[in-house]
Amino acid sequence: MPNKFHTCLLVDDNYIDNFVTRRILESVDFADDIVVIQSATEALDALQKGAVKPDVIFLDIRMPQMSGFEFLKAYETLGTDKSGTKIFMLSSSLDPTDMNNSLSNKYVTQFVHKPLTHEALEELCT
Repeated sequence: MPNKFHTCLLVDDNYIDNFVTRRILESVDFADDIVVIQSATEALDALQKGAVKPDVIFLDIRMPQMSGFEFLKAYETLGTDKSGTKIFMLSSSLDPTDMNNSLSNKYVTQFVHKPLTHEALEELCT
């Protein structure tokens, strides 16, 4: 898989999930830089300040303090350019409502089940 992205942001409160996802992304040279933030509110703050300018975001749905869906609502109000950013909802949720809500959001490119696999990653990049 050729290197397609400059910066990838992982937003997930689970350390183990972040570790696994990061290792898979690194193994295929998915991005030049992989930034991991374990809180949706901290991720929004970093985006607002321009501390991270991702080409792609992997966003968990179920997180304490702020869910992935709440993140998306706040993301919409950020005064930043969103045109070049793909958001993939990365979740262990099997709830069809979560999948439908994800795919109906204009910022979400695709819903991906955890754990991220090489096969799923290949599908995302085709």
